[in-house]
Amino acid sequence: MAGVFRVVLLLVVAASGIGCAPGPNRVNIQFLDSGQVLPKDLPFSEAVRVGNTLYLSGQIGIVPETGKLAPGGIDGEARQVMENIKAVLQAHGYALENVVRCTVMLADISEWAAFNEVYKSYFLGRYPARSAFAAAGLAMGARVELECIAAK
Repeated sequence: MAGVFRVVLLLVVAASGIGCAPGPNRVNIQFLDSGQVLPKDLPFSEAVRVGNTLYLSGQIGIVPETGKLAPGGIDGEARQVMENIKAVLQAHGYALENVVRCTVMLADISEWAAFNEVYKSYFLGRYPARSAFAAAGLAMGARVELECIAAK
């Protein structure tokens, strides 16, 4: 019985590719941190590239130079969020034009229209697919958090 278990285990490991070097049919996964927006020592990657798709961690309106939220409420934070998203994309060879999906988290859903005014000014008519919801308690007391997916 133990021999059968070993054979089955070896087949499962071989089929899953565990311990195998990337081959021509394997997707390359990269965990990325440019350090341009947030410190590199946080317990998450700013982005993960899987093949040609870039998954960005959520960004809040932190000004990179100060580590504090941008002034100006939802308008100021929304602009800073978009600038942070743009910086992360550029650091890894992507642009806003490559964004295909966004998820918006708002501390107060009544600020939806104000966020949209800023958001629209960055995408200029080619809007990614998007979802939004109200969230109680965003990091650092932020008004908005945005996560995006980009593809080439």
